[in-house]
Amino acid sequence: MILFHGSPERVERPNIKKCYPYNDYGAGFYCTLDKGLACEWACNRPGVDGFCNQYSIDETKLTILNLDEHEQGVLAWLAVLMEHRIFDMEWNAFQVKDAFIRQYHVDLTGADLVVGYRADDSYFSIARAFVSGTITEIQAAEALRLGELGQQVVLRSPKAFRAIRFEGAEQVYAAQWYPRWERRDSEARASFAGMRHAKGKVPGKRIFDLVEV
Repeated sequence: MILFHGSPERVERPNIKKCYPYNDYGAGFYCTLDKGLACEWACNRPGVDGFCNQYSIDETKLTILNLDEHEQGVLAWLAVLMEHRIFDMEWNAFQVKDAFIRQYHVDLTGADLVVGYRADDSYFSIARAFVSGTITEIQAAEALRLGELGQQVVLRSPKAFRAIRFEGAEQVYAAQWYPRWERRDSEARASFAGMRHAKGKVPGKRIFDLVEV
């Protein structure tokens, strides 16, 4: 498997001990199979260039958890995100959030690699809307599909970090890649806004209907 990591710098030796614990799926090294996406993620600020780091990894000896194929569907992704990311919300919503995590918890302990959506600003806004009860789980799933912001592959275990091999880093430039990142982000936001404000009966259940507090 070939992986790419967009970053402001070259990352020749990913170190699990330096990984931030409050990312989408907890502490890990976040990559993608799509080189173009990595280039965009490396240049997601205007005027700031970056690097597209390339790696190889033998995934055949690793345990892979694909959240997109989980039996709980989008609820699995939302539960993992709620457990690891920090949400701003009203104090009385925390009880519902904690109940949702308990009910739809996904154990990542045995996974060397986790595959799923990347909760950048656009996708995180979808998660916030669901947690606040503004949209249903079906609307959340539809918004994720419309966004086309891509998947990420996350190395979570020491075994995965030992298996990865650095293949090189290509400098990428904001003049080329930031407009692509901005366009993708804007299109995702527009798709979400259009779906969110559509008239008529809303399909699915809101978070308050999915948990027992």
